[in-house]
Amino acid sequence: MEAFMAMNGYVNGIVWGPPMLALLVGTGIYLSVILGFPQVRYFGFMFKEVFGKLGKKSGGEGTISSFGALSVALASTVGSGNIAGAATALHLGGPGALFWMWITAIFGMTTKMTEVALAVKFREKDEAGQWRGGTMYVMEKALGQKWLAWLFAFFTTFAAFGIGNAIQANSTAQALELGFGVPSYVSGIAVAVLVALVIIGGLKRISDVTTYLVPFMAIFYVIGGIAVISMHADMIPQAISNTVYYAFNDPMAMPGAVAGWSIKLALTKGVARGVFSNEAGLGSAPMVHATAITDHPARQGIYGLFEVFMDTIVICSITCIGILTTGSLTARPDLTGAQLTLTAFQSVLGTPGVWIMSLGLAMFAFSTILGWYWYGETGAVYIFGLKITPVYKVLWIAVCVVGAWGGGGQFLTNIWDLSDTMNGLMAAPNLIALLWLSNEMRKIVKDFDEKRKKGTLS
Repeated sequence: MEAFMAMNGYVNGIVWGPPMLALLVGTGIYLSVILGFPQVRYFGFMFKEVFGKLGKKSGGEGTISSFGALSVALASTVGSGNIAGAATALHLGGPGALFWMWITAIFGMTTKMTEVALAVKFREKDEAGQWRGGTMYVMEKALGQKWLAWLFAFFTTFAAFGIGNAIQANSTAQALELGFGVPSYVSGIAVAVLVALVIIGGLKRISDVTTYLVPFMAIFYVIGGIAVISMHADMIPQAISNTVYYAFNDPMAMPGAVAGWSIKLALTKGVARGVFSNEAGLGSAPMVHATAITDHPARQGIYGLFEVFMDTIVICSITCIGILTTGSLTARPDLTGAQLTLTAFQSVLGTPGVWIMSLGLAMFAFSTILGWYWYGETGAVYIFGLKITPVYKVLWIAVCVVGAWGGGGQFLTNIWDLSDTMNGLMAAPNLIALLWLSNEMRKIVKDFDEKRKKGTLS
């Protein structure tokens, strides 16, 4: 295991090295420029589109509603990365890590919009008549690069077990044990049973469950986080000031700085955890957005903008600012991940704070397991066909138990490291495809704008 993890560390250093970070952020910047900064132009329209059409039927083809697709995608992105991952970034890189998470999210909004729109444009129906789409289909149909499509599908199939299952099951078990003393094996079995009851019904049942669960859990956590921050409202300006200042200046000069903080770590951990959280550039969320009922690829792309905004700009920021305003980051340098966030909540709200954080993390992680199942299944179906779905379901349920029962410490560290590596391996071919098809995306956006101007699209 030591030799394997050492090899993983070497690969991780490559896939998350300066070239990959530059490619991730650079792709978002490039797409933002050539598309006219859609994260700014469509900002108001984004809220109108998402909230103005709740419960309304959309025109066009697809399997589930646009909001249902957004709910599944948010279920996947809003997970342990928003609580444990964001806190880990601060622990390793200092306050400046939050600034780089913001930068990654701002330009990642355009990256996600592009992924989603292209996935809708090049989607197709499988043998059962169900819509399938995503980066692998884009690579095959638009680029004619089936080998690259197969490689992406392979990485997705196996990455899902780590980022979307084992980590989330482990986070759920830890949250319930920290907050309520529930043994990890009990959590593992309970999660496995609940997951089985949902995924056995396929995408439509996953969509139905997440459509109710995601808004509830987001509101629940946001209200709790705002309560924590408001108790130290006088510290908000200082927290934001430190976030910006120490993104560019030596964080070791900060009072109470933790040994090891550096601008480089703030940047790398901020970008890596930001991508882990909102998945912009990974090519994961397009696999469910491609199933949405919509009348234009760019319209569903707007939901991709909202997804990144909600995940990182709102939820991750609440976690990080809560930690910074309470002083937990420097007061408890021995803590990281979910325990650091829990300490911040507990210091202000006491036992109720522990319950809020624990339940929030458990719901976030559980919903991620549901959403990422569809991603993993889509990758497996692309490679092996529909016959693989029963096998994949059984394996998925089994990993829920193993992940929850694995404990913390080195096990969790290894899973996080492996997931980071697999994320990078997914991102590389996806980003290449996005850049390759940037002119196609420009045509899609131009067509959308012209049709809206003429009134043929609302």
